[in-house]
Amino acid sequence: MKMTVAQALVEIVCKEGIKTAFGIPGAAINPVYKYLEHAPIQHFTMRHEEACVHAADGYQRASHEIALAICSAGPGATNFVTGLYTAFIDSMPVLCVVGQANLGQLRQEPFQCVDMPDIVKTVTKKAWSLKEASQLPDIMREAFWLMRSGRPGPVLLELPLDLQKAEFDFDIDAYQPMPVQVPAPDEAKLRQALDMIRDSKAPVIIMGGGCFISGCSGQVVQFAERLQIPVITTYMAKGGIPEDHPLNAGHAGIQVGQPIGNRVLLDSDLVLAIGNRFSDRHTGDLKTYREGRRFIHINIEPSQIGMVFEPDLSIVSDAKLAVEGLLRLSEGMQAQPAARVAAIPALRKELARKTDYGCSPMMPHRVFREVNEVFGDDTYFTSGCGITQIWSGQLQRINKAGKYLPSGGAGTLGYEIPALFGVKVARPDQDCVTVVGDFCLTFMGVEIAVASAFKKPIIIVVLNNAYLGLIRQNQKGLG
Repeated sequence: MKMTVAQALVEIVCKEGIKTAFGIPGAAINPVYKYLEHAPIQHFTMRHEEACVHAADGYQRASHEIALAICSAGPGATNFVTGLYTAFIDSMPVLCVVGQANLGQLRQEPFQCVDMPDIVKTVTKKAWSLKEASQLPDIMREAFWLMRSGRPGPVLLELPLDLQKAEFDFDIDAYQPMPVQVPAPDEAKLRQALDMIRDSKAPVIIMGGGCFISGCSGQVVQFAERLQIPVITTYMAKGGIPEDHPLNAGHAGIQVGQPIGNRVLLDSDLVLAIGNRFSDRHTGDLKTYREGRRFIHINIEPSQIGMVFEPDLSIVSDAKLAVEGLLRLSEGMQAQPAARVAAIPALRKELARKTDYGCSPMMPHRVFREVNEVFGDDTYFTSGCGITQIWSGQLQRINKAGKYLPSGGAGTLGYEIPALFGVKVARPDQDCVTVVGDFCLTFMGVEIAVASAFKKPIIIVVLNNAYLGLIRQNQKGLG
C-alpha cells in the first residue's frame, strides 16, 4: 500500500518496540509529528534539544528500552550533539530523528540546513540522510540492529522535509526486525582464564558497566563469592555489588575512585576485567596501574580490547555469556585463601572518607551522608560532572545494580536533570534524585518545568558553593 515516509517511520518505530519519545516539534519535522500524535507513543515536549537526548538516554538506562529523541533541523538538530556524545561514550542506544530542508535544496544553503550525518559521525554508531523514500525500511532495520548489537550506542536519521511527505509502497506487516547475534566466549580461553586465577596469589575482579548492560552483575558477585575474589567496580558499575558485601573493594582510579579500590588493586597480581574499557579515570597512570600484575579482558567489542593496552588474555564475548561460562567451568574449583579477603571490610572502614562533619556552612561530605540515610536502595540517581560528581562517586552508597546512572565517559554538565526526568518516566513509582552544583543547575535547569508540567516529581539537591568548584581547585593548583 502507499504510505508516506513520515507515516512509515512511525509505524516502524512502534513495531520495533518504541513506546516513548522526547522531542521538540518544528516546521522541518512536523510531517512526522502528524503521525506521532495518533501513535501509541507517549511524547514529552522538552525545553532544549540536548535535553531530548539526555532524557531518552536516562529512560533507556532505567528501563533498558530504546526511546526516540526527535527535533527539527538546523540549530535544533545540532543541539543533539552533546547528548549523542554522552550516550555514545557510555554505550547507550538512543534513536535520534531530525528534520532537514527539502532534498533538492541541500546544495543551495537553505534556511536551517546543516549536514547532520557528517557532524555526528564520531558520536553515533551510524548516521544517515534519507535520499529516497524507498530506502527508509532498510535504514530503520539497520539502525535498530546497530543499536542492539555488540557495544550499544545511538544512531541518527536525517529526514528531508519533502521526503517526509513522499509516498512509497510499504507494508508494515512485511517489515521484520533484524535478529541480533550475541557473541559467545571461546571456552578454551575461559579455561585459560581460570588457570591464571588458580595460579595467582592475589586476583581481583573489575566489574565494568558492560555487566549492567548485559545484566550479569549478580552472577559476577556469585563467581567472586565462589572463588573468594575481591570485586572492584568501575564508576559506571557503581552499585554492582552491595556496599557492605565482604568482597566489595570499592572503585579504583582518580577523582571518583576510592582509597580502598586503589589499595586492593595495587596489592593484586591478576586482574579479571569484565565489561570495562580501562578509561583514564579508572586507570590513572598506566605504568602504576599495570606494573606487577597480569590482565584478562572480557569485552563484547573487539576494538576495545587492546585500545588502551594489550591484556595477557583477551576474550571477545557478551559479559553475561562469559560469566555464565566461568561459573559453569569453575564448579569445584578451590577458593582463594580466606585471610586476604577477610581483611577487606576492616580496610574499607579504615580508608573511608569522613562524612560526619557538624560544621556550618554544611560540608558536602555531610550532605552525601544525609542523602545515604534518607533515600532507600531502590532510589535512582543521576550525576553529571564536576566536583559534585567526584564527591558523589566517592561518598554515595549504592546497593543495587542500575540505580546509579552517571554521565561517566563524557562528564556532561546538564545531563543530570533531563536524564533524571527520563528515569522518572521509566520508573514513575521510584524516587529519582540528583545532587548538583549551583553552576550545573543552570545548564539544563529549565527542564524542571517539563517535570512539573507532566507531573513527574524529581528531587534535586543543590550544593551551592558559589564557585565552579573543580575548576577553581584546578586553577589554584596552577599557581
